[in-house]
Order: sequence, then structure tokens, then C-alpha cells
Amino acid sequence: MSSVSTNAEQLIGRIASFRRVTVAFSGGVDSSVVAAAAMRAGLDSLLAVTANSPSVPEWQLQWAARIAQQIGIQQQVVATDEGNRQEYIRNDTRRCFYCKETLYRTLAQLAVHDPTTVLVSGTNADDLGDYRPGIEAGNLASVQTPLADLGLGKQAVRELARFFGLENAELPASPCLASRVAYGVEVTAERLSRIEQAESWLRDRGFSDVRVRVHHDELARVEVPRAELSRLLAGSLAVELNDTLRTIGFQFVTIDLQGLESGSMNRVLVRIGETIH
Repeated sequence: MSSVSTNAEQLIGRIASFRRVTVAFSGGVDSSVVAAAAMRAGLDSLLAVTANSPSVPEWQLQWAARIAQQIGIQQQVVATDEGNRQEYIRNDTRRCFYCKETLYRTLAQLAVHDPTTVLVSGTNADDLGDYRPGIEAGNLASVQTPLADLGLGKQAVRELARFFGLENAELPASPCLASRVAYGVEVTAERLSRIEQAESWLRDRGFSDVRVRVHHDELARVEVPRAELSRLLAGSLAVELNDTLRTIGFQFVTIDLQGLESGSMNRVLVRIGETIH
């Protein structure tokens, strides 16, 4: 038996032990693998719940619906109100905690009719090595993390996605839009909308993955994969980018010459080798 089939068997078995499951389903590869395994687990009850808020781009909601249909899992889209919480709006280093706390509270309310229902997320083993206060919120809400529990990191998860035949097996990771906002800059629906518009503009021009990060004074820092930087900087495209983002509402536009780096906002958390929480 191959390693990927062994991982699939172990994941399905782990989820089967829960019997009644609600999956926090973003449509990303991690939660999709969990949902696909859950569909094969012969559960008594199974529901995929997708959060809808200004921090979730429209293309991601479309992917979630598409993958849910491919898997054959029942999906429910629910509005979450983290944007009404001052703790979330002020955007300190605990923002992700308040967001996930809100999400898991919403999921728990959906399952209140049956207290045996288990909440499951797509947290994988690699996530445990980064600063992720949202994981703490999941722990406090007794959210199960079968991928992480089995030691399955991102590479193994993508192998499982291909094994299950999922269309999004190679889909780049896409954290919520709020993760693009620098700590200390308020998270507002208007800022999130501008980020979504700017990233859509770049995707429409063929960039495989993008981040438009917002800093103080409405400075937009644009990240694309390093291999695609030369195309962004060549000819008139950089000028068009500057004009477009300023029209959208940014005051300053800069291109990060290091290229796209997941979690780059967390660079500011490191001071003399220590992480500030």
C-alpha cells in the first residue's frame, strides 16, 4: 500500500470515529481533503459550513461551492459577524483568534440540536509551526484537527487531494483578506473590498498568486511570485497597477522585490528572536 493511500485510510478512519461531523469548509485544499475523507467515512451526519463575510473573496466562495459539489457533501454558507467586533476591527496580533472564535461559535450553534456533533477544521501539521492564534480559538472550542493529529503537512495534504481527485489540489493557499492588513491598521469592510478589487485586477492579468497588503497611510504592498516579478515590472504594467490601485483608493503603491511570501505580515512580530504575542 502506498504512503498516500495509507494516509487516506488513516484520515478516513480518524474522522469515522466522530460519527457526526461539521466541517469548517473554506474550499481550500486542506478543508477539502477533510471533507472528501469525511464523505468516505460513513458518518451518521455530515455538513460542510462555509463562512461568508467581507474577509472572504467572491472567487473563494465560488470555489467552495464548486468543490462541495464535486465531493458531494452538503454545504451551508453562513454569514459571520466578526466585522462587528471591536477586538477584530482594531487588528492587533490576536485578530485571527477573534475571527476564528466567532466562526466556531457560529458552527457550534448550527450543531446545537445534537451535542455529539464534532467540529472539524483543515488545520494541518505545518500550520502548527507558525504564529496562528486561530488555532488557539479552535482548541478552546474543542475543534478537531485530524490532519495535524496525523502529522500531515501541506505536501501530504496535496497528495491526498490528488488521490481523492479534487480539482483544487494545486490551488495556492489563500488566507482571508484580513490577513493582508498590517497590525494596528483597522480592518474595515471598505479596506477589504479594496484588497479584493486589487487582487482580482492582478489575477485577471495572469498572475498565478497575489497578495495586496495594506500598511499605514493606505500604502499597498504588492506581492507576486518572484518568478513573475519581471513581468509586473516590465513595460507599462507597473504604471497601470499604480494608477488602478490609486483609483481604487490606495494612496501609495509599492511592489515587494522579495516576491510573494506567505505570512510576511508576521515579520514585525519578531524582535531579537522572540515572538511578540
